[in-house]
Amino acid sequence: MPSLTERLKSLGVKLGAQDLPPPLPRATWPIEDVVPGRFQDTPGGPAFLVEQVYSTGYIHGDIALGLHHPPRLIADWAGDAGIASRELSAYVFLDTETSGLAGGTGTYTFMVGAGRYTPQGFQLVQFFMRDPIEEPALLLALEEFISPCQTLVTFNGKSFDIPLLNTRYILQGWKTPFTGLAHIDLLHLSRRLWRDRLPSRTLANLEVHILGAQRNEEEVPGWMIPQMYFDYLRDGDARPLKRVFYHNAMDVVSLAALLNHSVTITEDSGNIPAIQAPEMAAVARLYEELGQTSRAIQLYQACLTAPAPDELFSDTANRLALIYKHQGDYPAAIPIWEAAAAHTSLPACAELAKYFEHYAQDIPQAMRWTQTALEIIQRPECVASQREQWQPQLEHRLKRLADKQTRHPG
Repeated sequence: MPSLTERLKSLGVKLGAQDLPPPLPRATWPIEDVVPGRFQDTPGGPAFLVEQVYSTGYIHGDIALGLHHPPRLIADWAGDAGIASRELSAYVFLDTETSGLAGGTGTYTFMVGAGRYTPQGFQLVQFFMRDPIEEPALLLALEEFISPCQTLVTFNGKSFDIPLLNTRYILQGWKTPFTGLAHIDLLHLSRRLWRDRLPSRTLANLEVHILGAQRNEEEVPGWMIPQMYFDYLRDGDARPLKRVFYHNAMDVVSLAALLNHSVTITEDSGNIPAIQAPEMAAVARLYEELGQTSRAIQLYQACLTAPAPDELFSDTANRLALIYKHQGDYPAAIPIWEAAAAHTSLPACAELAKYFEHYAQDIPQAMRWTQTALEIIQRPECVASQREQWQPQLEHRLKRLADKQTRHPG
């Protein structure tokens, strides 16, 4: 009886590996042949670094990289007044590329771009992990680079980059080098400064609309980067990663330009002809919230003379008038409320009604402004939620005023 092997052969089935095609060779495109870099010896082994220096005259889009003013307001906003008095060399700008976008202990930071100011210009160093086994070397080289710095600048770093890096240091059994550094997260600041101007405050959107910068064809979307790194680990072909190095470099450079522009509009906004009303109003709000009302008043007043949508004009006018109200300066507040009321501002009408009822004791005028507010909420452009919010209290006020007028006619 023929054996199983003989029967399989008779059916044309080939046995063994001798006739199989050889496996595809692993690509021979190491990262050091793709991007110009060097190796730095560390106690954890060699770390691969890519370095470039942007000259002191370099302009990113429309904005230079260096700071032209001490960031006093941003220092107060960040909760560390010492930031404003530090030298440029004390700042480090940092952005990471990771093996996943969700974070967690299983997510590696395979590239860290870090930039700092030197006498030669803006020095950008990108620390790259050719293999996960090189993580200790990357972390040690990064720690050495940031050791002279005292202020960290990121974009969403408080929520993503720094917690992830902290985890990687802790998993190595080391202390994180970011403890004690002041931290300016430009994502949160950008949301404050440009919420009325831009519907999206991503770094890519800010680059185009605020910095005037455009990336070239080497750019790669951030969501593609984790898979590109996994592909590199699998096939050894580092050529696609050249685009990741470009993406990361532009992120770090944009951080420096964005900080400079943010400092300029917060410290010298009155002398910037091109500053738009939404930016000026946002800076004024920041000054007001930090208790610097005299500067807030100046900027609110300037904003009211600039072209602005009705909604922004009304919000700015009401904020300015409320400052005057809290200072007891009704002669300054009333014309501003009247200007806002002319832009169909319900809060302005309500404040005028309160003033004439309780302060001036002019019931007819109080009724007039209450009635004006009621007419505004009946307009087709008034949204239902606003009508539901205002109508009960306005009708109640109007009834109370009518009762007062009945009891005390004339």
